[in-house]
Amino acid sequence: MNHSIDHSHQDPDLFGLLYGFRFRPGEKGEQIDSATALQALQQPGDPEEFLWLHLNLAHAACERWMQAHLDLPEEFFEALHEGSRSTRIEHVDSALLAVVNDVVFNFSSMVSSDISTLWVCARSRLLISARLQPLHSVDKLRSSVKAGERFRSPSELLVHLLRDQGEVLTQIVRKTSISVDHIEDQLLSSRLSTNRAELGAARRVLVRLQRLLALEPGSLLRLLNRPPQWLQKEDVKELRKSTEEFALIINDLTALGERIKLLQEEIAANLNEQSNRTLFTLTVVTVLALPINIIAGFFGMNVGGVPLSQDPEGFWILVALVATFTLIAGRWAFRKFSN
Repeated sequence: MNHSIDHSHQDPDLFGLLYGFRFRPGEKGEQIDSATALQALQQPGDPEEFLWLHLNLAHAACERWMQAHLDLPEEFFEALHEGSRSTRIEHVDSALLAVVNDVVFNFSSMVSSDISTLWVCARSRLLISARLQPLHSVDKLRSSVKAGERFRSPSELLVHLLRDQGEVLTQIVRKTSISVDHIEDQLLSSRLSTNRAELGAARRVLVRLQRLLALEPGSLLRLLNRPPQWLQKEDVKELRKSTEEFALIINDLTALGERIKLLQEEIAANLNEQSNRTLFTLTVVTVLALPINIIAGFFGMNVGGVPLSQDPEGFWILVALVATFTLIAGRWAFRKFSN
């Protein structure tokens, strides 16, 4: 009996491969397993075909395998462990290195603050993407590939990924705008409840998304001015176009944040005005009650010589006296606080 191992059917998660695709000119992407991917890396075939391998960094052997089998720049592995994860695309050692932050959007709330990172390295015949957590934009790119969309280069895949991320961000802006419109309608109809806290949370999340998702302009400018030699002119053009579209989305995000800020200020002004009216009412009541309390205090003393104690008209005299003082105090209070 033959007990040899068939390596063509090895575990697809042997080194953290989530899925891989092979692209040939004019054909849709062909999904491949880990054995086929290893063979294609070790024995390159058609010089016009290229691979896309999507890896799971949570796998224990993933990073070691990439260092041993893939010709990736050292900056890529440094980016995996750096503290700053700002979104950027740069040219490093004849390769495109991209750090892309993706957002997990929860339609049950206004906006989610869950951010995950995708690390991408693109060469002329290979696109490597790696992540720790599932990403929505990468899944959209995979769906496009499986649906038969054709790609001519790894950079075109990267451009498609950026556009998918932009679509996710557009959904966030649209969903948040609807919620802000609802709160603004409540403000105009003077029906405010717990919207201040909701607006504050949304604004904090939008600021965080803007900081993490906005592309670094310096690295992008250097890439567009000095692209790798293997990068086709059409790819450079599409990359420039996609980054401009993404910049517009970031501007919309910024404008929405400013709108929320103005709305917060208007709500705070309305609440301050309500507090001032309440304080004014309490002050007027206190001022009006002051003459009554003073006169009642004097005439309530249990001492001799209390005036008008023997006068049969003393009660009405005191009523007139209190009314006069109350009228004078009321006019003074209204004149004082109306100014």
